[in-house]
Amino acid sequence: MFDGEEISTIPVVDLPPAPRKGLVVVTCMDSRLDVFRMLDLEIGDAHILRNAGGRVTEDTLRSLVLSMHLMHTRSVFVIHHTSCGLHRLTNEALHSRVRAATGQDATHLDFLPFDDLAISVSEDVERVRSLPLLPEGISVTGAVYDVHTGTLHRVA
Repeated sequence: MFDGEEISTIPVVDLPPAPRKGLVVVTCMDSRLDVFRMLDLEIGDAHILRNAGGRVTEDTLRSLVLSMHLMHTRSVFVIHHTSCGLHRLTNEALHSRVRAATGQDATHLDFLPFDDLAISVSEDVERVRSLPLLPEGISVTGAVYDVHTGTLHRVA
């Protein structure tokens, strides 16, 4: 796919580096999630932070601090989704899969699996809200995206 051929891209020279909507979205890396369409966003509207499960990890927090202090974002939207690969798994099961596939010990990794979508969103929202390195007065919201219906359900 990327074997030295020129790849067609969309020029973004005229866009500022700071997101126009002051928004940071934290969500899963799942390829079924079209964050721009889901939230009616355009290129340049928001920072999109993606990882397995859409969890608020140490690296997510690092990115949020930089986004807010360097690019003046002020809203965070944490979105988890139905039919996520980490839903109802355990670290033990994931460690076993890695060992079976590679022979290597991955017990030092916390894959951050979860049993309840609403609880995992609430935990991640609270993790953002409780970080003292972020500016006062930011907005932090959480939701679950239903991949079957295309709807977002807000989580308190």
